[in-house]
Amino acid sequence: MTTSSVIKVSGHELDDPTFLSGLTAALRGFQQPLVLVHGGGKEISAAVERAGLQIEFVDGLRVTSPAVMDIMQMVVCGTINKRIVTALVNAGVKAIGLSGLDLGLLRCEPYRPAGRDLGRVGEITAVDGAALRHLLALGWIPVIAPVALGATDGLSYNVNADMVAEAVAGALAGAELVFVSNVPGVLVDGRVVPALTPAAVEELIANGVISGGMIPKVRAALAALQRGASSVRIVNLAGLHDGGTRFTHGALSK
Repeated sequence: MTTSSVIKVSGHELDDPTFLSGLTAALRGFQQPLVLVHGGGKEISAAVERAGLQIEFVDGLRVTSPAVMDIMQMVVCGTINKRIVTALVNAGVKAIGLSGLDLGLLRCEPYRPAGRDLGRVGEITAVDGAALRHLLALGWIPVIAPVALGATDGLSYNVNADMVAEAVAGALAGAELVFVSNVPGVLVDGRVVPALTPAAVEELIANGVISGGMIPKVRAALAALQRGASSVRIVNLAGLHDGGTRFTHGALSK
């Protein structure tokens, strides 16, 4: 099988109706095997609020009680996932909507950063890469919602979509991970830097060139390299096929 791509889109991007139509058009032209991982966004918070439950985040992660988990799973695995799949299928793309619960694709343990109990928030411990490769061999695009199966308790868990994408890319040997953002890549003096190594990223952060909301984006890219992705790109829809900033372990080309 040729090199696979894992594309991650955030729920915040999907909140924009024009984004999904643009994404559908871009993916229709993809030739290599492809996995799409998506997040949740405002729809989850709106549903939690309608249920009269508390909305709480810690370092960008949603504190997830069992009641909130039920709502999160319903929205992200149901409404959002099926909206993406429907748009792709209507465009002639063979997409199949899944979560980490299906086939036991994603296994996790409770995620407790600095010992903080976030409820049903997990971190991925295993990915069934063989199952994903079988789906890709059929010419299908798995569209994965960020819910995983507890490895020891059998419960469903809310998992950060970036972490899901990183783990999936690591499980597909040689896969490229593409974070689709609202920016064309890492900008230096107003221009997209085509390639960066981990050392170059740290230097740009230390010098204040990479700052603000771009820091967690590049940190996620470096984490994906550590998880086993062959390369990682940060890009917007316009540059999805070959644009953006590419992160690799190797030296920069001159």
